[in-house]
Amino acid sequence: MIPGSTFHGRNASPDLLDAERILAALSPGGRRAIARLEIHAEIDSTNRYLMREAATGAPCGTLCLAECQTAGRGRLGRSWVSPFGANLYLSMLWRYKAPPAALGGFSLVAGAVVADVLRRIGAGGLALKWPNDLLWDRRKLGGMLLEVAGEAKGPSALVVGIGINVRMTPDHGRAIDQPWVDLAEVLGGSRVDRNTLAALIVDALIDALERFDREGLTPFLALWDGFDAFRGEQARILLADQEIRGRVLGIASDGALRLETADGERRFHAGDVSLRRECDGEGEGER
Repeated sequence: MIPGSTFHGRNASPDLLDAERILAALSPGGRRAIARLEIHAEIDSTNRYLMREAATGAPCGTLCLAECQTAGRGRLGRSWVSPFGANLYLSMLWRYKAPPAALGGFSLVAGAVVADVLRRIGAGGLALKWPNDLLWDRRKLGGMLLEVAGEAKGPSALVVGIGINVRMTPDHGRAIDQPWVDLAEVLGGSRVDRNTLAALIVDALIDALERFDREGLTPFLALWDGFDAFRGEQARILLADQEIRGRVLGIASDGALRLETADGERRFHAGDVSLRRECDGEGEGER
């Protein structure tokens, strides 16, 4: 085990997250990139925790996972239902010389590489909803939450949070206000080892973080496009007190959503924007 790797909790079992098993399943490059690995039995939010740690000097490559979140968060401040031992909740801290404004597109990168990992382990029919939702059969399977702090001209601390429903029960799902699905169902009832899944996602995430530093968003656009759930569909954009309707044209080179409206093409960055299909009700969105 690498220095600084800890497990916060008791009675670890094969069903629980285990730091040594995750590290053993990582590639050599992935293990080298992780400066610190923490697994908490319970935490308010893995993202919130790493943002606090980033402010006190935690190193690039700090990784936090939890069995349960008491205040898990999705985009726009919505809650993220986080029952104990059922899903995957992980966050990674990465440091860049670039300013915060240059890093917003990484939420698209994270979604694309996570979808690609799940596809490689047999999950077919996956789709991405801009900017951060992972869907299957129009039901929510997971999501990404990006948070950045830093100086206007850099450097920056980027925290990438990933939540994936792995094996939920109907009781777990009662608090969710939208259609949802878990990976067990997507894989036809197959049992998913969360430690192996965590290692696969962390390896892919580290590779993406390093490549994004060198090449930006461009090399990931085709991967995103292959999972785009809305391209070509009629949709509504909810922006503050406005509702803008049009046809989704896909993603621009800077990660903006392209929408063909009656007044011509408009582009939207994540911020406080929500995207809905024309036929969907108000309930769809982050949780």
